[in-house]
Amino acid sequence: MTNTSGSAGRSPTILGTSLVGVLLAIAIAAVYIAPSEQTMGDAQRVMYVHISVAWLALLGFAVMAICGWRYLVTRNLWWDQWAIAIGEVGWMCSTLTLVTGSLWAHAAWGTWWTWDPRLVTSFVLWAIYSGNLTLRSGLEDANTRARLCSVMAIIGLADVPLVVMATRWFRGVHPVSPDMEPAMRYTLVANIAGWTALMIHLVVRRRRLLVLQSQVAELQSLYETSQTQR
Repeated sequence: MTNTSGSAGRSPTILGTSLVGVLLAIAIAAVYIAPSEQTMGDAQRVMYVHISVAWLALLGFAVMAICGWRYLVTRNLWWDQWAIAIGEVGWMCSTLTLVTGSLWAHAAWGTWWTWDPRLVTSFVLWAIYSGNLTLRSGLEDANTRARLCSVMAIIGLADVPLVVMATRWFRGVHPVSPDMEPAMRYTLVANIAGWTALMIHLVVRRRRLLVLQSQVAELQSLYETSQTQR
């Protein structure tokens, strides 16, 4: 007798992975189709990845804070599982933002780092992401971990508008909104769509893994309890 439940469960995963792969391939291909910038040449192409992951780092932190707030209201670890998954992927995006930003800065300004307000606030966001993950790794009780990390995420949310508005509120060398040809804008939109699809896919997969780990821990706890009662 054929097991159709396993194949049915794999079909959405295969379809989702294929869709993400197609979107990301389109985004990467668009980078080579877009015209080169006159001043920086091909070095400007890092901008497409930089802006995409920077957007995702900001969005991820905001969603993580919302999940943290929902946990504090409901005390349901279901929300914390999403916060963990989003926090880990968001940290990766934040790290890529700093790395690609440094590459772009070196090509545009001749330096790897400058204490520009946008760069500083982005680094603060990365530090809060890192602190949140470090705090999680140092606490064993799930509810204590969820409570403290939720509070940290909600407080850290204040840095998100600072990152967004830094170029408008403070003087710095970072451009407010770089001028781009239509082909460049289409390429940027394609990259944002492709990277967003990839990161959403990673968050969903990571959260599923967290659910499985939680279920295994519960089964192990029940087994140990039954063994001690014998």
